[in-house]
Amino acid sequence: MTNHIDVFNGDADGICALIQLRLAEPLDTELITGVKRDVTLLKQVKATQGDQITVLDISLDRNRTDLQRLLDAGAQLRYFDHHFAGDIPKHDRLLAVIDESPNVCTSLLVDRYLAERFTLWAIVAAFGDNLVQVAERRCAELKLDLDDCLRLRQLGELLNYNGYSTRIEDLHFHPAALFQAMRHFCDPRQAFGSSPEVAVLASGYASDRVQASNLAPEFISPTTAVYLLPDTAWARRVIGVWANELSQAHPERAHLILCPDGEGAYSASVRTARTYPQSASAFCRRYPEGGGREAAAGINRFPETGIAGLITDFVATFSR
Repeated sequence: MTNHIDVFNGDADGICALIQLRLAEPLDTELITGVKRDVTLLKQVKATQGDQITVLDISLDRNRTDLQRLLDAGAQLRYFDHHFAGDIPKHDRLLAVIDESPNVCTSLLVDRYLAERFTLWAIVAAFGDNLVQVAERRCAELKLDLDDCLRLRQLGELLNYNGYSTRIEDLHFHPAALFQAMRHFCDPRQAFGSSPEVAVLASGYASDRVQASNLAPEFISPTTAVYLLPDTAWARRVIGVWANELSQAHPERAHLILCPDGEGAYSASVRTARTYPQSASAFCRRYPEGGGREAAAGINRFPETGIAGLITDFVATFSR
């Protein structure tokens, strides 16, 4: 018996990518996902000869050992991603659709793979992944009006907001449950207008955002800014979407947002200046548990004793 397993990042991009695939290929599958920063998801997969695994929006480089384990077990894999991959294995049972360009996300790659059958969901993901200009251009190509563009943007930001934090219990919804709630909407505008989950996320995001907006930066210059969030659930939820907001509001600055993870360490979100969307992934990969993409990256766990050095390194790297 063939098992079908979907492995996906718990953020907007991972969820929207899987929605597109399952609208095109209706199938009930085993779902493996987690918080946005849980990117070594393939370690949870148990597979045997002939099993079919779809992987969405997690770095191949961070899952290399388990990818090889699954191929050795006889599984067949499709792998869609836009994060740093390193060397991509060549194997007749691996389809790797990987593009690390700064202006793509995984859902846009899936949209291309499906010949643009469910492009509105790809636009939602692009907005959620802070590819605002890319998403707006796609809206213009489809001749969507301003209200529709705003609905798609808000939905993307809310789905992305739900994926942050280092702990599932901090989230409003488990990402697998959120996917199940959204998967039957061919048009995400219908989901935005009728889904009770979206209403819950909108209320939570509004509350968390107000608290974040009251914080002053720890350090600020014309080209860099550093923020330190408190050790609270709301801060862990809002860290990523707030970093995106700061990036949009101050495109000339790179931003570093630090937040206690509730378990004795810190997590970090890095956004490059939008005028120079380069090197976020390379910067974060200097540190254990760091990774991401060119314009947006993060470090999952970082010791409090190293925070001062991390800030110094960030400012030196991104000051121009």
